[in-house]
Amino acid sequence: DMEIKGYVFGFDFGLKFIGLAVGQTVTRTAGGLATLKARNGKPNWLEIASIIQDYKPAAIVVGLPLNMDDTESDMSIKARKFAQEIERRSGITVQMMDERLSSWSANEVTRDSIRGGEIHEKSACLILESWFNELD
Repeated sequence: DMEIKGYVFGFDFGLKFIGLAVGQTVTRTAGGLATLKARNGKPNWLEIASIIQDYKPAAIVVGLPLNMDDTESDMSIKARKFAQEIERRSGITVQMMDERLSSWSANEVTRDSIRGGEIHEKSACLILESWFNELD
């Protein structure tokens, strides 16, 4: 597998909000970075470009919200387009991560402890952590 060193971004794509987490390949830990506002899935690309410029991530992971039966959902098609657009604009390789497991665990956590925008960042962290777990 290719060696990725440094920061990695995780995005939890949504139509109104996009969660962003940043992780470290050395420690394999992720933390919430921002909840970005979107209009029908379209973020402020300048804002994303600016954050990418600050961190210069080695890789970017976008959660893929497939249906339970493995088929593409409307959201997963939009998430793929979002991922392709980031890759095109940043020149950084973007990988898709099946987020069904991470979304479920985020929902488990949410009911008690998370309110508002943090859910998106939490989901992005879980997407990134799932990705780190698959690096082995």
